[in-house]
Amino acid sequence: MAESGVSSGMVNVYAQGATAAIMIQENWDDSVQRDVVTLLNKLIPSGIWEHDHQDNNGDSHLKAGIVGPQETIPIVDGKMGLSTWQNIFLCEFDGPRSKRSIMVTVLPTEA
Repeated sequence: MAESGVSSGMVNVYAQGATAAIMIQENWDDSVQRDVVTLLNKLIPSGIWEHDHQDNNGDSHLKAGIVGPQETIPIVDGKMGLSTWQNIFLCEFDGPRSKRSIMVTVLPTEA
């Protein structure tokens, strides 16, 4: 955030593509991330969706839709307002891929 010069405002992180998402989650250990993957795989198993007849990634589209493509984080005193344990994660549901575009928009608070 320091590079943006914004001391107060918001930052939006957006994943382009219909099979990726952005999530804010605990970053202390990998167990939370593994639990998220396990939950989504139990809720939305692969291989049973109508879209699978086109390119076999129906579950990826559904998971990305539930998690969502973006997160908005407040900027406070030039830093993202994440707690000690939070971090921003890219959820790639149809990969691994060699490339995925992420858009980051920084919006200052108007004075």
